[in-house]
Amino acid sequence: MPDNNTHDSTDKQAATDGGVAGQASQAHRNTDYLSSEVNLLNPSTPFMRDHLRIVWTGFVIWVITTWAPVTLTYLATDAMTVEMPVLGFPLHYFLVAFGAPTSALLLAFWYSRKRDALDAKYGIEHPTIGDETGGEAAAATDGGVDE
Repeated sequence: MPDNNTHDSTDKQAATDGGVAGQASQAHRNTDYLSSEVNLLNPSTPFMRDHLRIVWTGFVIWVITTWAPVTLTYLATDAMTVEMPVLGFPLHYFLVAFGAPTSALLLAFWYSRKRDALDAKYGIEHPTIGDETGGEAAAATDGGVDE
């Protein structure tokens, strides 16, 4: 059907490139994840490698922020309990009571930002209930059927 709203007199159709998917996104779409081997030490796909890099980095940060005050208190008891008071509390108590929960919140924020960036890199979109698609894709992602 000809487009009567254009001023171009030729009947040429514009060819598209198929979207704006990058190389990583296209490779992600072509990967069959159900038949890919899942190995935490040797991931089989680029997406899994990138995601595990984020997970392991977060795990190392969590271990340091959680166990460093406890370990330092064991190794240097006098320095952590008596010599460095913070706001009237010993340093080890301040680090465990304030530092650990604060670092957990910051780590959760960091992970969500990195995961969003990773999803954008691989072209992964997560439908929500308020999308124009009707919301059924978000509710039945397990492959089930509506009853």
